[in-house]
Formats: sequence, structure tokens, C-alpha cells
Amino acid sequence: MGKPKYSARSYKRLKSCHPRLRALFTTVLEGYDHTILCGNRGEKDQTKAYNEGNSKLKYPKSKHNANPAMAVDVAPYPIDWNNIKRFYHFGGYVQGVAKTMGIKIRWGGDWSGKQTFKQKFNDLPHFEVILEEE
Repeated sequence: MGKPKYSARSYKRLKSCHPRLRALFTTVLEGYDHTILCGNRGEKDQTKAYNEGNSKLKYPKSKHNANPAMAVDVAPYPIDWNNIKRFYHFGGYVQGVAKTMGIKIRWGGDWSGKQTFKQKFNDLPHFEVILEEE
């Protein structure tokens, strides 16, 4: 098996994201295969995500709605939506890589950053960049 690489679809989605997210996930790909599910989301896609319960925010309040997107949805590849432990493992891996790169992120599996496992809305594929100005 060769090194993982992005499909054209994943690459296009990642290109719609903030440069720090692009750098982070390009580095993550060197050690952990994954697929980019969503970068920038327009009004139609954000409304759909909200209506289906996959987002708590209406357009244009989501970090996905910024241009470039300040959030990206990513899943370990191959995707197994029933393997929650793998999503937590991947989330921890991404957080570790981000820390070594000096990139501040928030993960939808641990919104508070305190690993309490008591949050009400888990969004395990969701990662967002935190800029110093925030």
C-alpha cells in the first residue's frame, strides 16, 4: 500500500477551507488516512444540514459558511459510521498534530476541550480553526 492521498473530491473540499485547516489535514494525511466530507457550505447545504439535525446553526452562522471555511468535516477512511471509537481516536490524533503545528482547533467530539463526555451534541467529524482574534 502506498501513502494515502486525497481524491479529487476531498482535495476540492479541503481547498475551500482556511489555510491552517489545509495545512493541518495535509499533515494528518501523512499518518492517518481520512476523507474530507465538507468544507465550505452555501446556504442550501447549510439549511439541509440544520434541518437534518447535523448542525445546530442556521446560515450564515456556521463556521462552514465563511469563505474560506473556518470548519471542515473529516472522517477516518474507510468510513465506518458505527465505529465511534475510531472517530475518537482520529479526533485525538488530529488534536495532537494541531498542537505540534501550533494550530488551535476545536473538535466537535469535545466542544469544551475538557474531555467531559457530557456534551449534548456530538459532531465527531467536525473540526474548526480558532484564530487568535477570537
